[in-house]
Formats: sequence, C-alpha cells, structure tokens
Amino acid sequence: MSDSAIILPPPRVDPYRGPPPHEKGPRVFLDYDQIELDAAYDQAVYQPNILQLNRRWASNSARTRARIGEPLRRAYGDSAIEQLDIFRTDRPSAPIFVFIHGGAWIRGDAKSYSAPAEMFLGAGAHYVVPDFINVAEAGGSLFPMAEQVCRVIAWVWRNAAGFGGDPNRLYIGGQSSGAHLAAVALTTDWRREHGLPADIVKGGLCTSGMYELAPVRLSARANYVKFTDAMVEELSPIRRLDRLGAPVIVSYGTYETPEFIRQAKEFAAAVDKAGKLRELIVAENYSHLDLPETLCSPYGVLGDAVLRMMGLA
Repeated sequence: MSDSAIILPPPRVDPYRGPPPHEKGPRVFLDYDQIELDAAYDQAVYQPNILQLNRRWASNSARTRARIGEPLRRAYGDSAIEQLDIFRTDRPSAPIFVFIHGGAWIRGDAKSYSAPAEMFLGAGAHYVVPDFINVAEAGGSLFPMAEQVCRVIAWVWRNAAGFGGDPNRLYIGGQSSGAHLAAVALTTDWRREHGLPADIVKGGLCTSGMYELAPVRLSARANYVKFTDAMVEELSPIRRLDRLGAPVIVSYGTYETPEFIRQAKEFAAAVDKAGKLRELIVAENYSHLDLPETLCSPYGVLGDAVLRMMGLA
C-alpha cells in the first residue's frame, strides 16, 4: 500500500442507550428493575439529543409561522391557558386535523408545534394545535389535561364552520404524552359526556404514546404525576376500546425506549382486535422526537399516512 493511500476509519456505532450499568435489583415490572423501568420512561436516556430536538421543533415552528403567517388564536374555555391556534387553508369546507403535543405531560406549548401546519394547509386541510394545562399546574392530576383536550375537540367540532372547516371531517393526533391524551379522546363517550354525536372524530394518529398507565405509575414519573387507582383505570385508553369508534394509525420508531415500543405494539394489537386499526407504522431508525418531524412533509412517514387517512394524499 502506498504512503498516499486513504485509510478509512471504522464505522461508528450507536452511542450507548439505556440505563447505566448497575447490579440488577428486584423486579418491579416484567423483567425491569427500578433503574431500568425509570429509564424506559425517560426519553433522555435513549435519545441524548432530546433537548436539541425540542429546540428544533420551536425554531422550525417559528420559521413556519414566518412563512405562512400567524394563526387565528381562539379561546375554547375560560382559563388563560385554554386557547388554540388555527391555521386555515383556503379550501372551502376543508377537513381539520387537531394535533395534541407531547412533553411528558409537564411541558410544551402550541406555538412550538406550528411546523406541520404548512404541510396540512398545502394539502387542503386546517391544522389546529391547542394549549392546555400541564400536570404540575393541575396538582399532579392528568384528569384536567384530558378534560381540556376533549373540550378542544368539542369546540372545534362546534365551531368548524366559523373558520371554514367541515365538522364531519375532523381528525385528531398526538405524540408521546399527547398520543396518550389523543387516545383518551378517541375512547371518550362523546354522547354521554359532551352531548355530541358519538362519531365526531373520524380518525386518529397515536404515535410514540402510552396507553396503559399501570407500569408508568411504577416509574419515576410518579414523582410528579399523583397517580390514583381511578386515574389509571379511567385514563388508560387500552382499557376503553369498547368506546373506540374511529380508525386509528399507531406508530413508533425503532429507536424508542423499550416501554414505548411495547406499549405501541400492545395498543395496536388491541385496537386491531377491536376492528379499528387502520395501520401500524414501525418507523425504522427513527427516535422519539425524530418521528413526529415526518408529519411536516406529505412524503414523510407520518405525513403520508395521515393525508391518506384524511383522503388528501
């Protein structure tokens, strides 16, 4: 070999993901000890660049608003947080997609999730993203968050015509803790609880979410969520699939934590058994906060799936 030959470095391997090396402790759930279970519900352990991606969502959303303009800002309730952003398409009587943001139930706001709006508007749909209370402000309870999200959807259905939307083509979706809240809404008894038609939601997207709260209650998330038996029972959507009336897309990335993968698989299987699974998307080589970025493109993994569900692909 000549002195000028190029020697390529060995291929890089993935950075270490998962709980730190430790002596195995008592099993807490399945084969997890406490350290492992805590890690399985902590995205930062499996996605070290999560802060960067959170900031990228905010900056990309700001760029989107700079291009397409600020949304309509409307109140859906009386408290200061109960506001939503409506990005309107020019198409008359257009379908509507409501996106419920994630953030471990404790962080996130509507303005940081404007980025998908341009894709929906270009396809001929309205895009709505609400603000809602976080679990710390709610004293550790998830019930106020779930109640507000359901009121968002009821408000959009009732007021759709006022911003050019078609209430008969209302779709919802969410990511991470937002997927949990979206699944709660999808399994809500709309007639009994809100006096609305049972089928106001025509389809849903649940990506990288939690659908059974019992193991989450055993994790470090219990440090800020005051789980109760009633909360676990009533807000575990996998236990309420008898109320599910709309087809659902379930998705997860192969670089998610093991619990988020397991939860998605089991929820998809249960939704399929209930006859409502539209599609299970296993996004190869996507992590927890990479995957929802694909909702910003009609050619992205999630963007394509949602537009097909809405009849806009």
